[in-house]
Amino acid sequence: MTTLTTSIPVQRVAKSRIKEVDFNNLEFGKYIADHMVVADYKDGKWHEPAIVPFGDILMSPAMLSLHYGQAVFEGMKAFYMNDGNINIFRPQRHHARFNRSLDRMCMPQISEEMFMQSLRSLIEVDKDWIPTSEGSSFYIRPFMFAYEARLGVKVADHFKFIIINSPVAAYQAKPYRLKVEDTYVRTAEGGTGFAKCAGNYGGAFYPTQIAREEGFDQILWTDHKEHKYIDEVGMMNVMFVINGKLVTPKLTTAILDGVTRDTILTLAKDMSVTVEERRVSIDEIEAGLKDGSVTEAFGTGTAAVVAPIAVIKIKGNDLSIPVAGPESFQLRAKKKLNDIRMGAEPDKYGWNYIIHV
Repeated sequence: MTTLTTSIPVQRVAKSRIKEVDFNNLEFGKYIADHMVVADYKDGKWHEPAIVPFGDILMSPAMLSLHYGQAVFEGMKAFYMNDGNINIFRPQRHHARFNRSLDRMCMPQISEEMFMQSLRSLIEVDKDWIPTSEGSSFYIRPFMFAYEARLGVKVADHFKFIIINSPVAAYQAKPYRLKVEDTYVRTAEGGTGFAKCAGNYGGAFYPTQIAREEGFDQILWTDHKEHKYIDEVGMMNVMFVINGKLVTPKLTTAILDGVTRDTILTLAKDMSVTVEERRVSIDEIEAGLKDGSVTEAFGTGTAAVVAPIAVIKIKGNDLSIPVAGPESFQLRAKKKLNDIRMGAEPDKYGWNYIIHV
């Protein structure tokens, strides 16, 4: 852990690249803001971070993360609130999950002070990059990777921690058409599914590519033992409304503890909706879609908040989910979450980290 003794030093860009940004056509991750936070862990301790111009970094072809996958990241968002101040949504929760991921990958943890001061300082420097159109946001990507150059299979002794930011538009994906995956697995219990490590995502590319070639948008992942119980959808947590109850797979070491997942479950209880975190079988969802007891299905994640599901193909049959209208749980919960982070509704849980500007 590190206690910062001074404010984070800033080396500003000579010329901003912000004029290159088409704020009316923001593709996710296309534009990266002017500056980044960089800090090194070596000699058994964290060295104090600095803010420098965004750019390439020198690395050795023998860098351990390239060969053995010690790499972890987080993703969160900042917004301009209705009063003109900046809000980072639930950064402490993201910090806690980042540290859990780091621990699983044998990487050094970061103190909350260092994490939060790095976030705040970087956003203050690049605040002009935060888009202002409705639904848009400033995507924040903290990540860490093994930087040591050595081919021996070992836990690295030198790591780099970096934060970069990107202006992003409102999420506009169409409702998903899903394939139930019964061959490949994203992860397994006892593995790294609960951690946001790079290998989880790289390992999912191939089966996802196959699904898209077959006409699907994403995969409904199932358990590694029997392919009977639902884990996640794509790279998101998944939820269902069954007989008026909000049902989601209970957390295991194979399932990511999503910050949006936790937020939606908390809001559901405030909305007097019964919540069940339990095993959810494919057979249950199939029966519920046929008899009408499953009325909603959606993914939850930082990018979309909620992502409606339109069709799930189960045992060769396309089963449709009713279109989510304004009174659906998912859209009411999304609106409530958005109102809290924009300052239109009280933040009784202390989720908003506000930077006054």
